[in-house]
Amino acid sequence: MLLKVGDLARRTGLTVRTLHHYDEIGLLTPSGRSEAGYRLYSQADVQRLHGIQTMRQMGLALSDIGDLLAGEGMAPERIIAQQIRALDQQIAQATELRGRLTMLRDGLMAGAEPNMGNWLEALALMTTYGKYFSTTELKQIFTNWSLIEADWLVVKDLVRDAMDRQLPPDAPEVQALAYRWMALMLHWMGGDLDLLERWGHMFRTEPSTQGRNHAPPGDMIEYVETAIKLRLALLEKYLTRDDLRMLGHVPHTAWAALERDVQQLLTRQIPTDHVEAAAAALHWNKLFDQLTRGDAPLLQAGSPLSAPVRAYLHAALALALAMPSPAVAAAISARC
Repeated sequence: MLLKVGDLARRTGLTVRTLHHYDEIGLLTPSGRSEAGYRLYSQADVQRLHGIQTMRQMGLALSDIGDLLAGEGMAPERIIAQQIRALDQQIAQATELRGRLTMLRDGLMAGAEPNMGNWLEALALMTTYGKYFSTTELKQIFTNWSLIEADWLVVKDLVRDAMDRQLPPDAPEVQALAYRWMALMLHWMGGDLDLLERWGHMFRTEPSTQGRNHAPPGDMIEYVETAIKLRLALLEKYLTRDDLRMLGHVPHTAWAALERDVQQLLTRQIPTDHVEAAAAALHWNKLFDQLTRGDAPLLQAGSPLSAPVRAYLHAALALALAMPSPAVAAAISARC
């Protein structure tokens, strides 16, 4: 028994146009033609159509259905495996959407009712962020922002001041800011260099992200990245990329306090074999252990301290380690 296209359409609930389309793309070619040129469908064609419609209801694309029906025919395990992949994709998309909605809800609960401009800006930024980061990564980034926000606003103002004074990127003051900038960014991204590089790439290539929500403007990004490249060129002589991944975080306030304390020792002309010098040197050593997690060498290139302070600490540390004393131990214990 052969069915004309109109009969097949009527009995299956499909449209003639759909059946014609299936024929045109090679998905369901009728087994025969009448003398008048009408399409004629056999029992095997109807069986194939049943498989096609079953997989369509599963959400599979016509191109995927064609691949499944080709060669090995209607192998059940292939259909099930394809459907599992389709469901996995749907679950991933739903999970991603849920994460974005959760972030949006949390933002609404934390602030005032947004106006249309706020909605449009949020939508634009989330679309841009979504090109580079998963919802899980964005949640980590937004959550960790509180760890660096206060210091970040200070650093940004200091960089702008250096730019206004036209300091070159290799100036010691700018290099100190580059160190501080790098340390904050790496701490923000949880030590994930790949995440940090993607964040930087996004800001370089997406002007809409620059200058919003405390983000640096384009000219500041260019200025700081020039300084950072100079610094990285030096660090890479001593550290591999894996070494950089292992670096910990020492707050800028800790380095600043050590710099201030040792400058006072220098002003007072305290010798490097003095108990106060030894305590400062051991404290410096402890900060470096925190920075390198005890797995990397102590490098001058990685230090935010001034050259005179480093020289003083090097000498004091050598003496303190060579001749430890109860007084030194008590002094360092009091400082920590």
